[in-house]
Amino acid sequence: MVRRTKQGEAEGTRLSSVANAILLMKTFSDEQSELGISALAERLGLAKSTVHRLASTLVEAGMLEQNKETGKYRLGLAVFELGSLVRRKIDISLEAKPWLMTLREQTGETVDLSILDHGGVVCVNFLESKNVNRISSGVGLRKPVHCTAEGKALIAFQPASTIERIVGGGTVERRTPRTLIDPGALKEELANIRARGYATDDEEYELGVRSIAAPIRDDSGNSVAAVGVTGPKQRLTKTRLLGIVPFVTAAAKAISLRLGGRPRLF
Repeated sequence: MVRRTKQGEAEGTRLSSVANAILLMKTFSDEQSELGISALAERLGLAKSTVHRLASTLVEAGMLEQNKETGKYRLGLAVFELGSLVRRKIDISLEAKPWLMTLREQTGETVDLSILDHGGVVCVNFLESKNVNRISSGVGLRKPVHCTAEGKALIAFQPASTIERIVGGGTVERRTPRTLIDPGALKEELANIRARGYATDDEEYELGVRSIAAPIRDDSGNSVAAVGVTGPKQRLTKTRLLGIVPFVTAAAKAISLRLGGRPRLF
């Protein structure tokens, strides 16, 4: 016969309470974002008094909130804050790798993942095309924002103040004869990008090179990275560029979902 000490019984009770508290929070879903004590007790198979004590403790900790009108409970801000912390720790480059590999296989061109950094766009991961005639990239390579597909995809979905700071001053560099440098024209282009969900570079950064990119968004709806495809214009014709739009936007959406992202309304 195993004899439990009072200390052991207390520890077992605490562990049981923790387990029940975790199960209680996992009961909520998108379809059932608010639940009352009776519903929670039924789903957990616990007494209402026990569930009420758990819920009260979780409310005090900010893990749950109570709707004052209905008396029902919902997940609190503390849960959101913890989730955001986890997402921030996820390495975007690492998480994006499977989709980058798939995108290269689908398009046959060089693919890259880029982020905004001090007014420029920086490559943080890339997979080079297997074709002999290909466009190369490199981790750490910095390019202008206003004339690259990745850069435009990134700033188009930033707050208006960020867009104004980057393109509103009229001091952007003309890289090729096709580069947009007029602030009004650039803002119009960014509005079109927001409407269609992707950006293109038609020899704006480098003659003979075309690219397409789509934004990767976080849980605020802002773009935190962009996934792009780049190739020589002889192979990446305008018609073919439009043909790979579904692949690029699907990859961006998949990576966004992995990071907890959601669409943003403008």
